[in-house]
Amino acid sequence: MYKLLIVEDDAVIAKSIQNHMESWGYEAVCIVDFENVKKTFVEEQPHLVLMDISLPFYNGFHWCDEIRKISKVPVIFLSSASDNMNIVMAMNMGGDDFIAKPFDLNVLQAKVQAMLRRTYDFAGESNLMEHRGMVFDCGNGIITYEGNRIELTKNEMRILQELLEQKGKIVTRDRLMERLWESDSFIDDNTLTVNVARLRKKLEEVGIKDVIKTRKGIGYVVD
Repeated sequence: MYKLLIVEDDAVIAKSIQNHMESWGYEAVCIVDFENVKKTFVEEQPHLVLMDISLPFYNGFHWCDEIRKISKVPVIFLSSASDNMNIVMAMNMGGDDFIAKPFDLNVLQAKVQAMLRRTYDFAGESNLMEHRGMVFDCGNGIITYEGNRIELTKNEMRILQELLEQKGKIVTRDRLMERLWESDSFIDDNTLTVNVARLRKKLEEVGIKDVIKTRKGIGYVVD
């Protein structure tokens, strides 16, 4: 089931879109915290965003730009401000389409369906994980933090994903080795230590310090 994130501050319009999309079998989530749209985006991991332009706190252009820093998820702008300048701005900020209000809900649904088909029929989905402002795209091995971006190796990706999935819990060295190689018979402690050290160094280079803590003789923990 595809999930849609509706970023619309008019509660009547948002609810009508939500109800219509759910009637077509989509999962639809309406933003309630307009000051932290990016945080909700990371938590919900939608397949597509429907974005109004005029919003409380920050406009839709701002949030589209923020989303584009961490994701290629399609964004369709919805706005009554349908002049050419707004359309150009929407596309320049990373939008994928623009629908002027008032619109027919069936037309909106058709556009959403077409966009989802084009985006996901031939492409894999990416999963996002967030921790203290760090966003980890574990599908593509990319971390973004305060405007900085780093790419991880396959082993670094697997280590970080396991630690984030078990956030707050100690992950043993044996478990990490099993995650990396599915068997501990081809790897030793020194190789794991090197991989963790390289991951820590990359994180520190973009300002993410002391995220991975060592529990001596046991393993590692992210808290």
